[in-house]
Amino acid sequence: MTAYTKDPDAIARLTPEQYWVTQESGTERPGTGELLNEKRPGIFVDIVSGEPLFASSDKYESGCGWPSFTKPIEPAHVTELRDTSHGMIRVEVRSSHGDSHLGHVFPDGPVDRGGLRYCINSASLRFVPKAEMEAEGYADYINQVEDIR
Repeated sequence: MTAYTKDPDAIARLTPEQYWVTQESGTERPGTGELLNEKRPGIFVDIVSGEPLFASSDKYESGCGWPSFTKPIEPAHVTELRDTSHGMIRVEVRSSHGDSHLGHVFPDGPVDRGGLRYCINSASLRFVPKAEMEAEGYADYINQVEDIR
């Protein structure tokens, strides 16, 4: 099992927007994230720690302007915290090992898939295509990624 940690070298390589989102709990503008329309089979990992967060098979089009997922690929890699910023009560989602701000989870997802919508900033994620998962150390998750969506 790989040990995932907050990697200072990865933090140093972040773009200003990636840094703002992951380290300062920012939010990218809706509709602007590079992974919003990513439809290939694979997994989405924390851009700072590399810990696996979401599978492409759990991604869906919610219309909210950010990549949306029905559940984490590895629940232990996602921490949920109460967020009362901006005059709202929400549930913030952070990576457990990298402590990166990812986005928020809402109870308005597809009912037939658990009812949750993990609304995640593209800037906090790195996409690993299924064909590259084994080489990058994510072989344990290959069976959780569907080939045809």
